[in-house]
Amino acid sequence: MSFEAVRDLINNLDSKIIDNRIGNPAFRDPSVKTYPLNKDGFRIIRKVKSPRKCVFIDGGNQELAGAPNFSVQINRVYFSIWVNDKSVRERILPKRIEFFSSTYSTMLDKEIFYGTSVFPSLPDQKIFLPEEGDLSFNSFDSSIAYKNQRADIERVASISRRFAEWHIAEKIVLNELDKGDIVVLDGTLQTNFKNEEKYMSKLFKAAKEKGVIISGFSKTSGLLTDTGLSLLGAVDKIASDHRVEHEWYYPIAEASSLDHNAVILAVKLCAGSNRIYRYEIQGDCFKWMSELELNEVLSELVYNSCDVTFPGYPYGLVDADRLARVSYDEAEYYRGALLSQLSDVGKLEKFARHMRAKDSHSILNMLVK
Repeated sequence: MSFEAVRDLINNLDSKIIDNRIGNPAFRDPSVKTYPLNKDGFRIIRKVKSPRKCVFIDGGNQELAGAPNFSVQINRVYFSIWVNDKSVRERILPKRIEFFSSTYSTMLDKEIFYGTSVFPSLPDQKIFLPEEGDLSFNSFDSSIAYKNQRADIERVASISRRFAEWHIAEKIVLNELDKGDIVVLDGTLQTNFKNEEKYMSKLFKAAKEKGVIISGFSKTSGLLTDTGLSLLGAVDKIASDHRVEHEWYYPIAEASSLDHNAVILAVKLCAGSNRIYRYEIQGDCFKWMSELELNEVLSELVYNSCDVTFPGYPYGLVDADRLARVSYDEAEYYRGALLSQLSDVGKLEKFARHMRAKDSHSILNMLVK
């Protein structure tokens, strides 16, 4: 390693990152109302014990076989229910839903479209899966394509899992939760794909009727300030400069468009942690919440974020991520089973000739191990 080159890099980068110019939140969407960044924006979370149930939901998927014209995936969605820092049993729904999906290219009206078919691991779990008619996309659809490039089929293949997360969340609200309970989805509450708003709207409607609070917690955040800094990094610097202690939240912005209706907060959920996260509460829920109710909701996250393995991050999401994730070994097992079945029915070479168009990178990875 050239340490001189690394030192030059560090000095150069240090001169470019000017973090004494904090700025304010930068959103391109004109419907987003932002709040200024200063020491007065911090709100200490008053920890309140409550009987509210908090559901954490996450999903995972892995490609088992892929080519430019098809992608076979295994998908999982998992949820767990907590009250403060205690896990509680679900009433009737299965904690984990698993399904296979096949996404393929086809010609329709002289355009290439991507369609997806879904296959539940257990027949009675089909009710949790999205409708296949909602999983058809023009390959140049602006919600999946980048500029003038055709969308990558593997990215499109993950959409069925995302739609399933919304759909399963609706089922959880209807069957597992009561007034005042909380749903925490992994990620933001913003929709990105055609037809996704359909599933989000059904979830929000069910939650409104039952008085359930819908929220989203993001593992990472790419938000910036209008001076080019990381937004959460800027909030962290203000907190550090002004010695803001304890657990706190900071209102960042309000989004009020059809595809994103939420109040966006920065939250610190463990006083001893140095991590800050983006947390969103669905806008209509936030409007009717009192200060006490907001503190009860945030307290649920605080009490759930004290695990020594990852302080400041809700253990319910750690648990959901672990049990929704498809491991490399599992993916290899299912991949072997898939290829074996293709061979048994005499179709392996038909699919392999297309898979060879994109598998050289994997072979090179194996050669250098």
